[in-house]
Amino acid sequence: MVFCRRYANPIGWRVLPSVTPMTIAVTSIASALFCAPARAADAVRGETLYQGCEDCHSIDKNDVGPMHRGVVGRVAGTIAGYAYSPALKASKLVWTESNLDKWLTNPQDLVPGTKMFFKIDNPQDRADIIEFLKGRAK
Repeated sequence: MVFCRRYANPIGWRVLPSVTPMTIAVTSIASALFCAPARAADAVRGETLYQGCEDCHSIDKNDVGPMHRGVVGRVAGTIAGYAYSPALKASKLVWTESNLDKWLTNPQDLVPGTKMFFKIDNPQDRADIIEFLKGRAK
């Protein structure tokens, strides 16, 4: 809420915003809420979230999806014994943190034609899962 005052000048009336203590307080609170930095990735929380991934994946064995042991830094589509989609095999994608984030956001956008369809909308959830995979799935 911005309070205004009018003043007369030779051209006519003008409206200028008045800066009040309330305006400063509201602006400061809004800046703190909307510009707050994201919290650091949490591997412990990521481990809990990863349980949802275990319907298809495991750390140490192939299942509906490939195992995740050593996923960070690995070239996509290279685990022996898993039947990857031709699209993922041909992608030559390296599983960096950035690529994993894009993948978890929408696998079909990153590699059209891949088998994976599951998406994780929340950026903090993705960061936490990736942090878990970096440490636990070495």
